[in-house]
Amino acid sequence: MAIHFTPLEVSVSIKQKTRLKVFLKSIFEREGQQLRGLQYVFCSDAYLLEMNQQFLQHDTYTDIITFELSEVEDETMGEIYISIDRVRENAAKFKVSEEQELHRVIFHGALHLCGYKDKSKDDAALMRKKEDECLAEYFGS
Repeated sequence: MAIHFTPLEVSVSIKQKTRLKVFLKSIFEREGQQLRGLQYVFCSDAYLLEMNQQFLQHDTYTDIITFELSEVEDETMGEIYISIDRVRENAAKFKVSEEQELHRVIFHGALHLCGYKDKSKDDAALMRKKEDECLAEYFGS
């Protein structure tokens, strides 16, 4: 099982990658998911917009797109694409550090792969609660 972080034509700094990988594995363990592999790809708004249009038929900017690639139930293999442009803009908008916003989105993608949704109001509230729990545990606050 491997977790990879790949910047694609963007600059991104992730501190303590090994610690983050261990924490991500613990999210899947808590949620009863066997993690087989996870690829995080950090990209630009333009790149993610093109993916959003091509794969989801959405013509909007987004901070994250998550793909579940496993064909085996309770086994997760995924690709998560994150727009660093959106992360930076949202960090400023919500008055949080870029590091914290990046981790929120990283955890958000993992939670999607664990089965959490965010389309309805109730689902979005639960997702935000789970993100906040992950951030508090990871950053120790």
